[in-house]
Amino acid sequence: MSARTRRLTTAQALVRFLSAQYTERDGVRRRLIAGTWGIFGHGNVAGVGQALLEAGEDVMPFHQGRNEQSMVHAAVGYARQLNRLSAQAVTTSIGPGATNLVTGAALATINRLPVLLLPGDYFATHSADPLLQQLEHPVEADVSVNDTLRPVSRYFDRITRPEALIPSALQAMRVLADPAETGAVTLALPQDVQAEAYDWPEEFFAERVWSVRRPAPDPVELTAAVEAIRSAGRPLIVAGGGVHHSEAEAALKAFVDATGVPVASTQAGKGSLRHDHPADLGGIGHTGTAVSDDLARTADLVIGVGTRYTDFTTASGTLFQNPGVRFLNLNITGFDAHKLAARTLVCDARSGLEKLLEALSGHRVSEAYEAEYRAGKERWEEVVEAAYRADDESAVPTQTQVLGALDAAVGEDDVVINAAGSLPGDLHKLWRSRGPRQYHLEYGYSCMGYEIPAGIGVQQAAPGTPVWALVGDGTYLMMPTEIVTAVQEGLPLNIVLIQNHGYASIGGLSEETGGERFGTAYRFRAADGTFTGAPLPVDLAANAASLGMDVLRAKTVRELREALVTARASDRPTCVYVETDPAPTAPPAEAWWDVPVAETASREAAVEARERYDRQVAGRRRHL
Repeated sequence: MSARTRRLTTAQALVRFLSAQYTERDGVRRRLIAGTWGIFGHGNVAGVGQALLEAGEDVMPFHQGRNEQSMVHAAVGYARQLNRLSAQAVTTSIGPGATNLVTGAALATINRLPVLLLPGDYFATHSADPLLQQLEHPVEADVSVNDTLRPVSRYFDRITRPEALIPSALQAMRVLADPAETGAVTLALPQDVQAEAYDWPEEFFAERVWSVRRPAPDPVELTAAVEAIRSAGRPLIVAGGGVHHSEAEAALKAFVDATGVPVASTQAGKGSLRHDHPADLGGIGHTGTAVSDDLARTADLVIGVGTRYTDFTTASGTLFQNPGVRFLNLNITGFDAHKLAARTLVCDARSGLEKLLEALSGHRVSEAYEAEYRAGKERWEEVVEAAYRADDESAVPTQTQVLGALDAAVGEDDVVINAAGSLPGDLHKLWRSRGPRQYHLEYGYSCMGYEIPAGIGVQQAAPGTPVWALVGDGTYLMMPTEIVTAVQEGLPLNIVLIQNHGYASIGGLSEETGGERFGTAYRFRAADGTFTGAPLPVDLAANAASLGMDVLRAKTVRELREALVTARASDRPTCVYVETDPAPTAPPAEAWWDVPVAETASREAAVEARERYDRQVAGRRRHL
């Protein structure tokens, strides 16, 4: 090795490079790639695997996973907990190991969360062709299964020569660290190139600090935004995940305290204000609260802060019904800021809110408007209390009573994780967020199986934090494998496993749209061939125990409360298993969601559902 170069394999060089990358925001420095998850096969065991072994844990910590998709979920949970300032890498073999990354990559990119994917690939030299698990394409010899990652990655490259890693690795770090561009980044690594040696310039391994910018608003845009707010009589803030990512919670509170503008939150933005702040109205949209949705229908100015306005937030274009409503969007990406034909403030959420507050000195909404939304908030709190209350503690709990028991057990810093099923709607309406990181809902992709591995990622990011992964039986069966990882790593992850014998959320949606709950129950086949027989004799608690968890079975509300307290105090991975009363106790939806219904049908349920659909869709409007 000369004084200016170092001879390493491509994989060894990549690991060394990643270990020297940092982010810095507000004077705080973090490792950009803080660790690597991996499952090894012939596509990475002798390349990246050997490089990780040689580097050692001090250079690059290694985490052993059980499923490639769940490793990405764990990395995403880690990055979200740390406000996107630190991420993890995931290495896989070629073939199914690589394609298992696609779902996790889509989740990361949709949610604007950073993760580095390092799948193995076919031989760049084609010397072994076709090799095991290689996709052969008759007219495109440079295609591999890894190309499935292109549309779900914010940056993609295939490293076909060692020296090609240098510019590509730098671009990968730029994208991961950029809050306006971040998401999944894929560097596909041909297995022969991974093991090939090269004389790398020492400068490649020098420590690099990637500044995470807080761009300020453009003065012209700021002036227009201030004018819009001052002239609005019924303004409403829609807080999205960008509030959390930019650590703008204190700035939002200061803005609201000074102006009195109320705040409704998306799934990603819930917790931007504490639940007991008088201006916090809870969730908005299809799964929102009555007070949020009522104000949204009459708002004359909707101020989006760090939101991308999904169909759940806008009630599929039917929520914001004031004929004169206008939008003002504060977002770090122009792509999201321009939605709904809005006035734009393309900037960091915290810096934008601070500048708005400064420019709006002395401005406040009317006392009548404040009194109106505060009264609505009080009425909704009565709805929450009723849903949480259990008059008979010896009874089987309902799902909302499970949430009430958990609400009573958690502390200020606990993190509650969920992603799919009927729980996201109940949580969005009912959960009382005590802190900015407590409510962890992955609802951009709403991916079944996210909760357990994400809980591991959160505990890696915040050691000592009590974490609760809330899963129904359908979600649990999708991906319980990382329970083994939690046990192996000694992480005291808490799982609340709710058994309701099927897909409760989709069952309800099926009934509403004329599907008659077809194919949504976990039951034996009946004589007519339908799945309407007795419930399946599946013991998910025994399954969790077989994977190494401590399991607490709760049959009543009282036993559930006791089990949750015991789980929180435990230093072992613990599962609280509860079979719930299937009777619906959650408040009904306060706004519509567009799921198209069959236009022609012979079954009465579908015909009636289509009639309801036609009435609802007539209320959709384009905001131009």
